[in-house]
Amino acid sequence: MASACAITEASLPERQPMPGVYAGLSALFNLPEADLWGPSYVKWEVGLLRALGYGLDFSRCAVSGETENLTHVSPRTGRAVTSEAGLPYREKLLPLPAFLQGEGAWDAAAILQGLELTGHFLSRHVFAHPHSRLIAQTGDLPLARLRLCEFYQHRVNEHQ
Repeated sequence: MASACAITEASLPERQPMPGVYAGLSALFNLPEADLWGPSYVKWEVGLLRALGYGLDFSRCAVSGETENLTHVSPRTGRAVTSEAGLPYREKLLPLPAFLQGEGAWDAAAILQGLELTGHFLSRHVFAHPHSRLIAQTGDLPLARLRLCEFYQHRVNEHQ
């Protein structure tokens, strides 16, 4: 919750109504099961990026137009690519967790991948020119958001 509140406070323009962001945040805070929180939080950040004008597109491959086997996202465009189309650029691409496409189960590693994906675009676009006192340097994420990543990194390390 601290991360969601910090991201919200630091990223939203003052006094501008954002009913979609509010509804998403309210739904996030009212989740009945704690196990749903991680993937729901990542999906909320994807929605926040969309609401702020930085929509990520996981619907089809940016290269081939295919809708199956989407495994990565371009760090420049935010568009998904298939494993085949992304093969020459694999080192530069961001992994796309299957749960962001409504497929498969999730674990701490998938949630961490999702946080790294959204964190990249939050740093690059939303906090590239910080107007918030909550952001120390250009591109930084709020400390509560960084602690959330550390929490999932710790869970990944425990299972290795």
